[in-house]
Amino acid sequence: MPGNAAAAIASGKSILKNGDFETPGKFEKWPDQWSQPKVGGVWGDENGNRFLRLVSPAPGEMVMVYRSIKIPPGTKALTLTWRQRLIDVKAGPALWLDARIMLEFKDASGAKMSQKPGPPNAKGSTKGWVEKSRSFLVPDGAKTLEFMPALFEVKKGTYDIDDIALVPSDPAPVEAMVAARKATEAAAFVEREEANPSKWPEELHVEGNRLVSKSGKEVWLQGISTSGLETLPEDKFIMKAAKVGVEEWKANIVRVPVKDEFWFGRNMLQKDGGEAYRKAVDDIINLVANRGAYILLDLHRYRGQTPEHVEFWKDAATRYKNHPAVLFDLFNEPHDVTWEVWKNGGEIGMKKDADEAAFLSAEEKEKLAQLPKSLGMQALVNAVREVGAKNIVVAGGISFANDLSGVTEGFALDDKSGNGIMYSWHCYNWHKNWKKNVLTAAEKYPIMVGEVGADTQKMTFIPANEQEDPYTWVPDMLGFIQKHRLNWTGWCMHPRVTPAMVTDWNFTPSPYWGAFAKDALSGKQFEMKRMR
Repeated sequence: MPGNAAAAIASGKSILKNGDFETPGKFEKWPDQWSQPKVGGVWGDENGNRFLRLVSPAPGEMVMVYRSIKIPPGTKALTLTWRQRLIDVKAGPALWLDARIMLEFKDASGAKMSQKPGPPNAKGSTKGWVEKSRSFLVPDGAKTLEFMPALFEVKKGTYDIDDIALVPSDPAPVEAMVAARKATEAAAFVEREEANPSKWPEELHVEGNRLVSKSGKEVWLQGISTSGLETLPEDKFIMKAAKVGVEEWKANIVRVPVKDEFWFGRNMLQKDGGEAYRKAVDDIINLVANRGAYILLDLHRYRGQTPEHVEFWKDAATRYKNHPAVLFDLFNEPHDVTWEVWKNGGEIGMKKDADEAAFLSAEEKEKLAQLPKSLGMQALVNAVREVGAKNIVVAGGISFANDLSGVTEGFALDDKSGNGIMYSWHCYNWHKNWKKNVLTAAEKYPIMVGEVGADTQKMTFIPANEQEDPYTWVPDMLGFIQKHRLNWTGWCMHPRVTPAMVTDWNFTPSPYWGAFAKDALSGKQFEMKRMR
């Protein structure tokens, strides 16, 4: 390594001067060496500590400061550290319209280079100041780094930043991280398959409270849920998760959450009208069906049904009409609705309290809060049947699909032209009243436990003392499912989505949930020692 870079690493000194904003400029009204935005910039002072504050003056306005930093010759990596505080930063309509630090490398001619670090970004509010760090590689030929903290066209909010340091660092750890990421992505690659109907499972229909194949055999669906395509229009690991679930974990059903916005290509990241997204869903269905397993296509939405959801099911049901391996999970988790509104639609009212949708984005929660009217679950059943699709449909109950009591009290859905209806129950390690909420319905209708699981990580929206230890809860829940022969798909086959069935992208089972679930899928019997 050239001497300049080695000396810079050894010194540990920041190459970004006045990163603590303490030194004033010429007229002592703004920190030295920092550009001043026309509006929205404040040189903050708290008990003698100076910092930079960016304030959104109006929705969609850019507020940014700028520095051009010379990179010591021979530098291969840089480590950026800083403190930040966010106060009610509400993102704009695109994913990248938030609080962020934009970084651009330039060569000797001043031209921007194609390689650049991903911008550290955030939105919402922090609990006071938080410390942040990011290391990244420097491309060959880079001479300067353009450093630009910004409120990038947000709707509103305040972004405070302080104690910024940019230090040349050893590239080896970053190179190892990049190599590991590439290796993981390569290992996750699954070649797409053409549909092979000769290997598909038999079509199912409902008889009483059980599922029966076309040849008259009872079928018990047990499997896993994937995650990814409900949050982003593209996911590199979902195919591998589905393949591992079926081939190694012995699942005979895979739940695939999707989003209507992505299906129709209405997200800012999509430029093809959703064609690639729909093709990705086709590929997952082919992969699972070609292995003789079933797919539960889940419209992963919350609260109440809208015209967009009817539009989705008319299109998706037409695409997969009477596919023997595909079941339709009509609507993920209805909540804050009466049973009458759940079935037939109606006014919902405003939702303001914290709840189990606390993990949603601010934009999604805002949309839910403004939802004036639900069309009801029956409208989604009708949408599917009107296009001639007889596929079994699955309907989640109220209270985030945790309560199915109403389906035996006059609110069962009507299905006169299809293969039948299952009802979906979601249950985690804080839910009680298993008998009332699911068993009464299970005596008459087939049940899909569409989401189930437990994590040692506590959910912030549920009191900690109400969340049972997974090591006692999971065996009892699996015993309960097996005793009553409930169909189920465990949530979920993603290491960063709680409750995680796996700990990494090698699909190592999590000891508190995934290991138990994998054993159950392989045939191990569990005893339910206590009803909740």
